Amino acid sequence: MYKIQYSFFRKITLCCLLTTFILQAQTHVYNDVKIDSLTFANTRKELANISTEKFLKKVFKNTTTELPYRLLLPQQMDTGKKYPLVITFHNSTRIGTDNENQLEPLARIWLRDTVYNKFGCFVIAPQFKERSSNYINNSNGILTSEPSKDVSALLELIRNIEQEYPNIDKNRIYLVGYSMGASTAQNLMSIAPEKFAAMVSVAAVPDFSGLNKIKNKNIWLIHGAQDTENPYKGSEALFQNLKNNKQLLFTTYTNLNHNNITIPMLLDDTIPKWLFEKKN
Repeated sequence: MYKIQYSFFRKITLCCLLTTFILQAQTHVYNDVKIDSLTFANTRKELANISTEKFLKKVFKNTTTELPYRLLLPQQMDTGKKYPLVITFHNSTRIGTDNENQLEPLARIWLRDTVYNKFGCFVIAPQFKERSSNYINNSNGILTSEPSKDVSALLELIRNIEQEYPNIDKNRIYLVGYSMGASTAQNLMSIAPEKFAAMVSVAAVPDFSGLNKIKNKNIWLIHGAQDTENPYKGSEALFQNLKNNKQLLFTTYTNLNHNNITIPMLLDDTIPKWLFEKKN
């Protein structure tokens, strides 16, 4: 049952992506896949069983901030080759300082053999000791996000990593996040849009502060219509505010909620494939 259902929603996801590639315009895709409890449990279990030892343990420090992070290097790295850099942001349940808990499922997909062997890249997974994005209602009653003070430290961290590893492709730096982490990805894209080639934002509370700056950026918004924790209408509003962005894809999972929204993209290469075709 698990394999049959997973194969089904994987085909739907790939079909949706194909539609986007053909249209090359702002696109809203609706996906009606359902996730049963067995599929949810088996998918999460498979990701949880992957060893995270390949993620090196690091700590970034400056005069005001101490930020634990994990760093994944490309397999059999060739110093003469350029590699993308992915920054993946955790949700609020992973807040802490143990430098372990931030490796949630969306961070672990980069360790899966089929992804790690095929999509050579650097991956940074920072861990925040408190909320990286804070939420407030705007004048239209839409919950919006604002970055914490530690988010700006990430730009310095990225510069340091670029200096340490000059084979990072500066035209292919990507942001990926879920829930609070997706909001943080949006915050960072708005702060420094010139730095990032693309972003995958899953179940975010949106950031409307830099609409003019991100109007031509490669953005994939993903949200479950049944999400009551980070309301779906926020992503709808962001999509409408970026209606002239031809590089924007919005995928609505009509039957999914905040807890199961990541399941359809954890066991294939949908996210890496979409990201790695994008560049500044």
